[in-house]
This record gives sequence, structure tokens and C-alpha cells, in this order.
Amino acid sequence: VKKNKQPVRLYAKGLILGHKRSKSNTYHSITLLKIDGVRTKEDAAWYAGKRVAYVYKAKKEVKNSKFRVMWGKIRRAHGNSGVVRAKFLKNIPPKAFGAPCRVMMYPSTI
Repeated sequence: VKKNKQPVRLYAKGLILGHKRSKSNTYHSITLLKIDGVRTKEDAAWYAGKRVAYVYKAKKEVKNSKFRVMWGKIRRAHGNSGVVRAKFLKNIPPKAFGAPCRVMMYPSTI
């Protein structure tokens, strides 16, 4: 029996790409995410409705922790390459572009 095994990761890794935008307009309320292993529109559709957590570190300690979380929800696919659109409770700051995020496996639709 193995005792020192790694804890199981209960989320998919994602990457915050930026806001949805056109040439001159940016839509700050919609954030684009790239999820590891998702390459098609059909794969991305499975993640619709799932919760997203952007965990970051702040300078000031609140409730004995320097880590903070911004929660969002995946809305739909964006294009054909597996990128998804997400809406966060508060808009994601530009500092977070390129940062990792966690795509939770809940709420389940199966």
C-alpha cells in the first residue's frame, strides 16, 4: 500500500487569454479561456456551465491568507479551436491575462 501518493487534482487547468474584443472594442465582462486538452467546439461545449476560479496572491492578509479567488462561470464556446467564453462576478483585471485558472468539474451535467 502506497502512503506518500500525490493528492488528486479535482479541476482542469486553464489559461486566461484576455477579454473578448474586436479591432477597437473590448468587452470587459466576457473573458476568454483556453482549457488544457480542449481542441474542438464540441469538447468546449461539455464545459458550459462549469465554475472557474482565478486564484491569485495579494499583499494584504485577509482571514489569515494572502490568496484570493475570483469566481466565474463558463458560458459557451468561442470559435472552433476549443477556446471558451466565461463571465466572472467581477471583471478580470488585465494583470491576470496569461495567468493560470482552475476549471472545476462542477456543477455536473451528466
